[in-house]
Amino acid sequence: MVARAVLSTLFLLIFCGSTFAQNLRVAVISDLNGSYGSTRYSPHVAAAVDRIIALAPDLVISTGDMVAGQRRPVLSEPEVRAMWEAFHAEVTEPLNRAGIPLVVTPGNHDASAYGGFEAERAIFAEQWRAMKPMLDYIDDSDYPFFYAFEMGGIRFASLDATTLGPLRGDQMNRMSKAMKGSGPAVTFSHLPLWPFAQSREREIIGDPALEALYHKLDVDLHLSGHHHAFYPGWKDGVAYVSQACLGGGTRALIGDTVRSERSFTILEFGTEGLRSVQAYKGPDFRELLDQTSLPPQVISPKATLQRLDLVK
Repeated sequence: MVARAVLSTLFLLIFCGSTFAQNLRVAVISDLNGSYGSTRYSPHVAAAVDRIIALAPDLVISTGDMVAGQRRPVLSEPEVRAMWEAFHAEVTEPLNRAGIPLVVTPGNHDASAYGGFEAERAIFAEQWRAMKPMLDYIDDSDYPFFYAFEMGGIRFASLDATTLGPLRGDQMNRMSKAMKGSGPAVTFSHLPLWPFAQSREREIIGDPALEALYHKLDVDLHLSGHHHAFYPGWKDGVAYVSQACLGGGTRALIGDTVRSERSFTILEFGTEGLRSVQAYKGPDFRELLDQTSLPPQVISPKATLQRLDLVK
């Protein structure tokens, strides 16, 4: 893996030797949904979108759970479409008006790959194929599930991870081809590879083969949602950043005693790679979260994740 150095209070993660990335600002949002079938969003969502627009990132990534599907009995087609209309009005359209591209990866409440939710998954695909941003795609044959693109010298890949356990289908092989090359590489998915939050320890990808592929491809950063808690972690040369939620259901990190505050994440990339990871917390999202307040490690039977600013 590419060597790294962390610069104390500025929380810098440097990918030494990489000279391909340009200055790039990326916002990451996650888990915006409310109760099953809801077409209403918390005021935190609108406030976060307004603040993101003010920060003018080059790209916004959603790590899933934008609507509140996956209910049993299954929601009707009109109910699912109404949820997406509400999401677009609240999030997609304001970002489009600001000229900020939004890329998504499916969450379990958006497009579950478990049986019985095929219609929700089809509507998800229809919605986002119609709103596909114009980017430099490396592999987009299965957009908006698994796909890869390049921006500012950085390779990004969306992983379709809405079910527990290893990635389904041929995603590993496709990633092996799409993410080859030099320069920083970033993946994003709904489920994390490793656990972050209490009571969700088993709701992960948890596949050592995916970690090994990250090492082989020099993937530097994996962004995830689902655990509803912000944590900038690091394990064996890869950064793993879990997003807090903007909707309902805040959770506590493993080993912590307080629930994570609602927030969105801002990533800053420079010529040397990823320069900083910061979280802006609610209710107005103008204040940065103090990362030294987070546990120094998140420890589970699956993995030990070190807080990024403590990596040496």
